[in-house]
Amino acid sequence: MSGYAAAGVVLVLILAAAIVIWSRWQTTRTMKRLDKMLTAAMNGDFLEETFDESQLSALESRLARYLAASSLSARNIQAQRDQINTLISDISHQSKTPVANLLLYAHLLKEQPLTPQGQNCSQAICAQAEKLQTLIEALVKISRLETGILVLHPQTGEIQSMAERVIAQYTPKAAEKGITLTAGELTGQAFFYPKWTEEAVCNLLDNAIKYTPSGGTVSLEVRNFELFSAIQVSDTGPGIPETEQAKIFGRFYRAPETYQTEGVGIGLYLTRQIAEHQGGYVKVKSTLGQGSVFSLFLTKE
Repeated sequence: MSGYAAAGVVLVLILAAAIVIWSRWQTTRTMKRLDKMLTAAMNGDFLEETFDESQLSALESRLARYLAASSLSARNIQAQRDQINTLISDISHQSKTPVANLLLYAHLLKEQPLTPQGQNCSQAICAQAEKLQTLIEALVKISRLETGILVLHPQTGEIQSMAERVIAQYTPKAAEKGITLTAGELTGQAFFYPKWTEEAVCNLLDNAIKYTPSGGTVSLEVRNFELFSAIQVSDTGPGIPETEQAKIFGRFYRAPETYQTEGVGIGLYLTRQIAEHQGGYVKVKSTLGQGSVFSLFLTKE
């Protein structure tokens, strides 16, 4: 009996081992098949291979329906983006000539012998035409960023040359208004896209000069931290109330006390968009009657 018992034990062990091996083989086979299905799905060429009543076949059917819905959704989103891109391009293209002509005739009108009232009207036309041109350009840029049509490709580089270009560009405007524009330490490295980061810094500097009264000071400097480099624009303007500081980066937002100052309320919003699309951010620190400091933070890698 002991021999039969031993043989029975061996047989049980063999069967158990066979079951374990078969189960592992089935699991490996299923995992490989699922991996193949997902790889095909990522490549966009997924097809159901079997149509039996197994759980794996049912999973393939559900996955096929999900992928078909996802593919349709992706195509719809892409179609919408294409339509937006076309619309933006059309608006940009179709508005360039009328706005350019409006500016041309407005400047020609200013050169004519006009009454004082006529001169004021021609200057107002020029100012509004320039405002319209700036608004259209800003809206096109924002729309392209928000819809993903325009993708920024930041890379590690030196900040100084970009900061120096911005200062050179705005020195005449500051001097014309009687504002002292100074540059602090500008050396530093960051992970950024030069063209669009320059646009963001220009917006900050333009904003500072716009709201700083004659005789005031505006400065630009770079501060380096462990993880970030901050491009800071400081001014001696009127300052921003604490209740308004969280709102000024919103699209088209303008504080009630700034309605008499030129602008469309979109520069700071565009600056924030540019910063966020590079993994950075922008913030403001301000005290009423003492001025403001806008900081554009850029990652170092």
